[in-house]
Amino acid sequence: MNALLLIDFGSTYTKLTAVDMDNEEIIANSKALTTVDTDIMIGFKNAYKIIKEKCKGKDIQLNEKLACSSAAGGLKMVAIGLVPELTAEAAKRAALGAGSRILQVYSHQLTLREARDILQRKPDIILLAGGTDGGDKDCIIHNAKMIAMNIKDVPVVVAGNKNASDDIEEIFEGQGVYYRIVDNVMPKLNVINVDPAREAIREIFMKKIVEAKGMSKAEEYINGILMPTPAAVLNAAKILADGTDKEEGIGDLIVVDVGGATTDIHSIAEGEPTRTGVMLTGLQEPYVKRTVEGDLGMRVSAESLWQAVATRKIKKYAPDLKYNVEERCHYLAQNVSEVPQTYDEIEFDEALSMVATEVAMERHVGQIEDVYTPMGKIYAQKGKDLLKVKYLIGTGGVLVHSNNPEKILRAGLYSEDNPKYLKPMNPEFLIDRSYILSVMGLMAMKYPDKAIRMMKKYLINI
Repeated sequence: MNALLLIDFGSTYTKLTAVDMDNEEIIANSKALTTVDTDIMIGFKNAYKIIKEKCKGKDIQLNEKLACSSAAGGLKMVAIGLVPELTAEAAKRAALGAGSRILQVYSHQLTLREARDILQRKPDIILLAGGTDGGDKDCIIHNAKMIAMNIKDVPVVVAGNKNASDDIEEIFEGQGVYYRIVDNVMPKLNVINVDPAREAIREIFMKKIVEAKGMSKAEEYINGILMPTPAAVLNAAKILADGTDKEEGIGDLIVVDVGGATTDIHSIAEGEPTRTGVMLTGLQEPYVKRTVEGDLGMRVSAESLWQAVATRKIKKYAPDLKYNVEERCHYLAQNVSEVPQTYDEIEFDEALSMVATEVAMERHVGQIEDVYTPMGKIYAQKGKDLLKVKYLIGTGGVLVHSNNPEKILRAGLYSEDNPKYLKPMNPEFLIDRSYILSVMGLMAMKYPDKAIRMMKKYLINI
């Protein structure tokens, strides 16, 4: 049997999925604790033993192995731009779209204190932007010098004013900085172009970061670690929405991924105004967008979630909670492997997941604001209008294991109580019961037609 092994080196678990390529079916899957602190291959081999046992008696050849990874903290980046609301924000979006975790965003000219702060944060990659093409180049050149003098051991993707490229190349070459120069993330005012920077980040992740995280042994065994896990999920979402040359996509969609440390939202949609009389303002939104909310997690970030939303908002979804919310969130943050067993524990987890979904969606979608002009009141939209998105897809442990995932996803829908948030109004709900989104995004890099057909087969309509 022609089979493909797909591997996700996660922060907690290493997950394996064996796929029958001829019949486009999942043969078996397994997981084991990730062992990146010792030898990442130990956790892989533990999971591999399980999957081999499940495949016992079947004529399966697992010759090709592809992997994604979020182990050892995943891909960590800092973004640097000129103006906070413009090039710095564009750089941030490019980094998020590449599957990274943003440690900090810096704007204007870097100070020595900020350069030292970047060093202490230990990013894997720096994304250096600043200035539209033909605009200000003094700031990005200053920042390149600060990096070359103080942070020279961190790879840099340069995606700023093209007129500064020659100067930056000379600076980095002179100091031995590993760098890539790509097209500007903001070539014109309010116009963003994140794809070239995103691809450069992925290439550096493959060449540099995998080795730096002690994963070279894994790369030797498999056929290459192709991308960070969040980038794989985003790739799966895009393929599913848009389709391929041979397979039709399902249309605009949102993926909600509620995890222990973060809640991630991915949207594949243009986000143009759907209501008449609305004017689009602010920075252009990417068609493929990812946001990461580090204060809205179910375990590691449980305390920060409580701090961000307050007790009353959590109790809105579970008014009869017997727990002291603050104490329970503190307990969960200290016991990150806690699995809810009793009715009260499950109810509390679902309340947390619902408020995480609600707030993360509010931060991801666009907003409508009343603007008063000499001609009277107009409506201004900032961000993406996702009111008419067709599908809302749930993934992540709490959603996958819930007996009522639709209830959790509904917390992210449009509400007449707060109509300024342009959240989806009436989507269909799908659930990723088989945890296939990340590995299908990985598979789609080489076999896009098979990947989209398998997603259509295994994503369950609820």
